[in-house]
Amino acid sequence: MSLLDLKTKAFGLDISDLSLKIVALNQRGRFFNLASFREEEIKPGIIRQGEIKDKESLVGIIKEAVKKIKGEKLKTKYVVASLPEEKAFLQVIRLPKMSEEDLKGAVIFEAENYIPLPINQVYLDYQIVQPPARGIDHLDVLLAALPKSTIDPYIDCLKLAGLKTKSLEIESLAIARALIKNENSSSPVLLIDIGATRTSFIVFSGSSLRFTSSIPVSCQNFTQIIAKALNTSLLEAEKLKLKYGLIPDKKFNIFEALVPSLVDLIQQVKKYLDYYKSHHPDKDVSKIILCGGGANLKGISDFFSDQLKIKVELGNPWINILSKDGENKSQLSQSESLRYATALGLALRGIKKN
Repeated sequence: MSLLDLKTKAFGLDISDLSLKIVALNQRGRFFNLASFREEEIKPGIIRQGEIKDKESLVGIIKEAVKKIKGEKLKTKYVVASLPEEKAFLQVIRLPKMSEEDLKGAVIFEAENYIPLPINQVYLDYQIVQPPARGIDHLDVLLAALPKSTIDPYIDCLKLAGLKTKSLEIESLAIARALIKNENSSSPVLLIDIGATRTSFIVFSGSSLRFTSSIPVSCQNFTQIIAKALNTSLLEAEKLKLKYGLIPDKKFNIFEALVPSLVDLIQQVKKYLDYYKSHHPDKDVSKIILCGGGANLKGISDFFSDQLKIKVELGNPWINILSKDGENKSQLSQSESLRYATALGLALRGIKKN
């Protein structure tokens, strides 16, 4: 599912409000390995809530990241880049069975009922969701749309940085590709990406996304709360957060400071679980997979599991990349890998033949 797609290898580029990450993979038989990677900070204000506000600065950061790439030098100018989740409209719609030619017109017609913008102001894409069983008398179609006013600046920046766009992809699609084994799940799974500026909720079932949403709860919020509670600097609060996490400590009780925010986050998760259940009463979410920098908060998996009474685990972004069931022997640690989940999913898209 993309705006552009070419039969050429490409690297992955994850662009968010406060950082960008590059990943390039090499193919090794049926599997892949990490060839190159790089992360660069993006100063606040250059991108705000997914909207590029300073093209010139972003172009410079992209060029710098490509120039200072770790590992092998990039062998291609083609890129698969992310698009901001909070600006996307994603919806699974149901249509009667029809020819491929008729489907395009039907999707455009139906899209007007779901997208709160005029069709001529968005880029629209779709893919047929493979049914879980034979004999289904309809088509499930995953519909995706983003405003042209959001996407065009990303395309401009990539071009100005000397790169060629192979495809553009919404973050949640890349995350699912990285975390769901073989990109297929027999039962619904909730992916939670706790990032620097927001948390995204992604329900995946069968071979497709079923639901996505984002809220402004983030790693950055956690650090700010700790700094205020302990009357310390943001830098020191970040260090304490990483060291102690949610593990009780007599001197630095990070958990106590974060309880109100964590309870709010749990309530949001429950809300989305209930929403999915109400629309799919015969399908319970079987487990939750965490990724993003916030997933590295010590004890967060156990806290979620205890509060939600459901299996919660840290994601393995290498599960569809490396051999031996995704065992990570790359230059990226497990904690770094969780932050690179989107970039790894994009890179996997960029190197796969299909």
